[in-house]
Order: sequence, then structure tokens, then C-alpha cells
Amino acid sequence: MGLPPLSKIPLSLRPQAWLHRRHYGEVLSPIRWWGRIPFIFYLVSMFVGWLERKRSPLDPVVRSLVSARIAQMCLCEFCVDITSMKVAERTGSTDKLLAVADWRQSPLFSDEERLALEYAEAASVTPPTVDAALRTRLATHFDAQALTELTALIGLQNLSARFNSAMDIPAQGLCRIPEKRS
Repeated sequence: MGLPPLSKIPLSLRPQAWLHRRHYGEVLSPIRWWGRIPFIFYLVSMFVGWLERKRSPLDPVVRSLVSARIAQMCLCEFCVDITSMKVAERTGSTDKLLAVADWRQSPLFSDEERLALEYAEAASVTPPTVDAALRTRLATHFDAQALTELTALIGLQNLSARFNSAMDIPAQGLCRIPEKRS
């Protein structure tokens, strides 16, 4: 058993909790752990908001797939849950979501999505394994702004997934995937 969640959300984070309820129908669990350091929680939330802005040079599906793959790699139950919801919402199905762990063998992914997933995996291992060949291929698909944002997204998702995984924050049932029927 890890550190228990806060039973009460700090006053300074109640506006954020209200936004969670409005958007997701409930308060997201991580606020009850991050709530011990509200200022850092706000900074992380602002970072997420900036990366998720409408004018991002990164396709929303690419952002969601990258986040979902990193969540899987970090074994973060909460992150897998919320990023799965975003992938399903943004793609309109669960096909890519169900294939993201095995993206190399799946025909569902575009060249850009494959490259972003390869980069996410290479940048997320310790130590990172991003080599010159991968950097060259990235430069052919992403301009400097997009690549910088992709790298920031990968770093942020690693922070979030590793924090939530280490704190053993559970999934909330945000993305319920129907079972396949035989």
C-alpha cells in the first residue's frame, strides 16, 4: 500500500476539481495525491493544457497515441484509462487503442503515427535510445516546433505516468472497452 490519497481536496485545488467534474463527470483521482503540492499540480495542469491546445502543430490523435503508449510502458493504470478514453474519442473507435501496444505489426497506423510512437518509446526508456537515424526521420515528418512539442509531450507524459504509477493511482473506469465477442 502506497501513500493514501487525500480525503479532502485542498481549497486551492477546488476550482480544478470543479473543472474535472464538469468535463469528466467526476474528480480525477490524481488530484488527491498531487494535492499535497498544489503549486506543482497547477504547473503540470497548465503544461497539459498548453500541449492540448487547438493550435498545437501535433495532430490530436498522434498526441493521444503517444500518451497511451507511454502510459502502457509505465504500467500506469490511471494514465492507461484516461489516454484510452482520449484515443477512442479522437479516433471514433477503439481499433487503434487496442493495437497501440503492438503498433509495429498493425496496419492501422499512419507513417506519422508510427514515427511518433517509435520516438516515444525510444525517448521513454532509460537511458533514451534516440539515435541519429531516428532524428533524421523525425526531421522529415515534423518541423522544429512540432518536434519540440512532441518531445515535451513525451517528457510530460513520462512525469505523469511515472508519478501516478509510483503512487499506485488506480484507473477510474473512464474508458470502458467492450469485450470482443467470439
